[in-house]
Amino acid sequence: MKVMGLDYGDRRIGVAMSDAFGWTAQGLEVIERRKDESEYGKIAELVRGNEVSEIVVGLPKNMNGTVGPRGEIAMAFAERLRELLNIPVHLWDERLTTVAAERTLLEADVSRKKRKQVVDKLAASLILQNYLDANIKR
Repeated sequence: MKVMGLDYGDRRIGVAMSDAFGWTAQGLEVIERRKDESEYGKIAELVRGNEVSEIVVGLPKNMNGTVGPRGEIAMAFAERLRELLNIPVHLWDERLTTVAAERTLLEADVSRKKRKQVVDKLAASLILQNYLDANIKR
């Protein structure tokens, strides 16, 4: 079974997926958030279609380790996913993953327009890979 990683943002949700062994994370797509909350249906569809057994949601913490307003929003999102999908949903410290994703794309000389399209997906894959590395069962 696979693990899904989500980078939950104000406008977009980056989605990453592990391989079947849970060793590597790959960016999958970016879901636009909508007022009608259709993003939950899209996530449920991806969970079913990819045989996802658990989800990892990035938890934005302050640099001192405390959870602020953005973190509370991510926690509420994770709880809603738990209720809707009835699978384990973990929160994972995502400090600086978006910064790392941006830096990687800048170093690869990706245009600003293209960076905007893929940064959330790359951040989700970094969150998921960090989780997999810390929890790998080989």
